[in-house]
Amino acid sequence: MSDVCLLKFFYRKQIRYPLIFLNLYMLSKKTKYGLKALSFLAKQKPNSPVLISDISESENISRKFLESILLTLKKNGFLASKKGKGGGYYLLKNPAEVSVSSIIRVLEGPIAMLPCVSLNYYERCDDCTNEDDCSLKILMAEVRDSTLKILENKTLDDFSDDQ
Repeated sequence: MSDVCLLKFFYRKQIRYPLIFLNLYMLSKKTKYGLKALSFLAKQKPNSPVLISDISESENISRKFLESILLTLKKNGFLASKKGKGGGYYLLKNPAEVSVSSIIRVLEGPIAMLPCVSLNYYERCDDCTNEDDCSLKILMAEVRDSTLKILENKTLDDFSDDQ
């Protein structure tokens, strides 16, 4: 596959696979801030709601952007919220049970750099004639496996302890 074909492929998949276009596997701000917010919540007393403003101020994240991120995490079962006095967001699960890979998948999408090597978002490449012999697929599968080995074996608890 030529460099031009690769760039065309990356450009076509930019919206669907945001990790692969030019910033080759750089996390978005949404994911970075989501990880920071979850890390902050993991350090709090279990089931104790924390105000968005407290997280926003502590982690230097725009309140409006943080609201959107926390809502996504709530919809995907990472967080719960309590309304009213003493309300806020709190973790639903023990931080030791939440893998970093699961957080990234919810906020970012596929971890694989190509759709043909994605375990959860597989899609055949349009320009591939023989997927079994594709050297790029073999290389990217190795990259995916190495990345997953780290991200699946790191939990929110491990990540929060490092902060």
